[in-house]
Amino acid sequence: MENLGYYNGETGPIEEMKVPMDDRSSWFGDGVYDATISADHIVYALEEHVDRFFNSMALLKIEPDFTQKELAALLSSLVKKVDSPVQMVYWQVTRGTAPRAHAFPQGARPNLWIFLRPWKTADPARGQKLVTVEDTRFFHCNIKTLNLIPNVLAAEDARKAGCDEAVFHRSGRVTECSRSNVHILKDGVFRTAPADSLILAGIGRAHIMALCGKLGVPVDETPFSVQEMMAADEVLITSSGVFCLAATHVNGMPVGGRAPALVGRLRDALIGELWDYIAARGGAARRGGPP
Repeated sequence: MENLGYYNGETGPIEEMKVPMDDRSSWFGDGVYDATISADHIVYALEEHVDRFFNSMALLKIEPDFTQKELAALLSSLVKKVDSPVQMVYWQVTRGTAPRAHAFPQGARPNLWIFLRPWKTADPARGQKLVTVEDTRFFHCNIKTLNLIPNVLAAEDARKAGCDEAVFHRSGRVTECSRSNVHILKDGVFRTAPADSLILAGIGRAHIMALCGKLGVPVDETPFSVQEMMAADEVLITSSGVFCLAATHVNGMPVGGRAPALVGRLRDALIGELWDYIAARGGAARRGGPP
């Protein structure tokens, strides 16, 4: 099977799946999601992503009718049904199915969606081009909510500008990207925005920070400006799907390129951690490039 969709216990090819029109995602984007990759049919960083998913549900006051253990088991079983050895694993929950009304529907059970698609990680040798966008999102960026219209608009601005990603900034402060976290390296220090309500605390962000500690790279979680980003030794974007990519341009101006060895060490450590994780759970024991 090339891809797989799941909705409240029903499975099938994604293009054949159907959901009720009154699912609250249709009217309000009323739900949360999470995503990672699987390699050798093993979901990467599964426990961390499921934990963040449950935290997002709690912040949005969605009460699941399944446990973290049950969701993890379901995801682990579904990835084995798709042929591709490397998959994007995405899941979301909505508040339920009910006639359109703003207040929470009483008695509605949450709807669980999952999809699996073949995934190819980005080529780390290709430098990323970024564009800055004023951050007009609301003050719940720490929740992985389905309300992604500002992110969609920013990503489209980046595409039209011939760029790979959009960097949000708010009153001069760099927050994050439309679908990843952004960081800088300056004088050997890894600097990243604090995990407050203006950014999503990415799993990839947490992993690279932990690896910085192991590699002896100081970490600074204080806000930085667009100007500081432009002057940084390196500008990095991270996510569970791209690991760590270095930017070469922001708004058409060259950036970074002054600490490639350190970028390589961080990227290699992240990818090595992936394969260690997969091997520890019965997958192929190998090292090397991204899946």
